[in-house]
Amino acid sequence: MEHWLWIILAALFFECKGEDKVIQEQGDVIAAEGDTVTLGCRFEATTTAYPYLFWYKQEINNFPKYVLQRGTSGTADNAQEFPKDRFDAEVDKTQNSVPLKIQKLQLSDSAVYYCALQPTVTGNTKTLYKNLWSKDNRILHNIH
Repeated sequence: MEHWLWIILAALFFECKGEDKVIQEQGDVIAAEGDTVTLGCRFEATTTAYPYLFWYKQEINNFPKYVLQRGTSGTADNAQEFPKDRFDAEVDKTQNSVPLKIQKLQLSDSAVYYCALQPTVTGNTKTLYKNLWSKDNRILHNIH
């Protein structure tokens, strides 16, 4: 019997001074194990010329986990547990988008996936600074 995967793409908006934001309009995605899915994310960045885009995965009753980062200047990084051969994204500067492509889907890929834009907070970073922590208190990614 075929296992179905539920991948939920949350509509998450990070609005900042200068109207920086990400837009995820896709909603729920249903796919089978072994399939490939692409999760959409558009961005509007007005406070920086070369923004960084991030993808996070959040499973039920867990903190978001850092998946990958892509910069409009060409920088790229993937977390070790999310190898680039399965989890990849390319910034499309003409469309202002950074879709996440997940290949060879596994049941464990079922989660909510968030796209985020950095900087997500401007101004006094000493009082607005946030950290995302994993269960073992290892810093996953700093959000300013």
